[in-house]
Amino acid sequence: MLRTRVGPAATDIGMLATYHWTADGDALVLQVAVEPEGDWTQPLPRLGLRMALPADIDDVEWFGGGTGEGYVDSTQAAVIGRYRRSVHDLQTPYVYPQENGNRLGVRWAQLLGPANGVRVEGDPTFDLTVRRWTSEDLDSARNTSDIRPRDRVFVFVFVNLDLAQTGLGTALCGPGVLPQYELHATPATWTVRLIPLASGAVKANGTPPRVPRNP
Repeated sequence: MLRTRVGPAATDIGMLATYHWTADGDALVLQVAVEPEGDWTQPLPRLGLRMALPADIDDVEWFGGGTGEGYVDSTQAAVIGRYRRSVHDLQTPYVYPQENGNRLGVRWAQLLGPANGVRVEGDPTFDLTVRRWTSEDLDSARNTSDIRPRDRVFVFVFVNLDLAQTGLGTALCGPGVLPQYELHATPATWTVRLIPLASGAVKANGTPPRVPRNP
């Protein structure tokens, strides 16, 4: 079990987070509990986890919303099904760089490279974003040419496993988010299950190594 505090600099607000890891066969089960601290007056962009995987991860298969991106205020085109895309094809290249590429209501996802990968299962679901740059990189970009994979010593694929996000409206080129689609700081708990994969075996028969608990 790990307890920590996450919050913006130079403020009194934060999130008290407890990470509880347990083993279940070959899988690791992570339960996260958060408790807001201080007076949060603005909506949260997202609430979830971010992990970094090796740069050779490029094959993403998931059972959830698709085929394109979907957010809490843009769900009509997101049909629940089984989909497969490259990391590149998961991106939506808006003229002005902004949050994009989320797949919502994901029951399970497999992220594979040439040799191995990882399977993530929700309890019951999670929102999935996979890209070769961080949210901070995206936020600092002003043109699509500013967005590129990190090319220094450490190169990763960045994966967001979110419990929830605020809707798409940002007032950059239109109206802001409607109040009912804002994500506010409240106590929350969610669980994900992480299973290592040997991608060669998965690709050989094209099926997952186990049946998801929440199909």
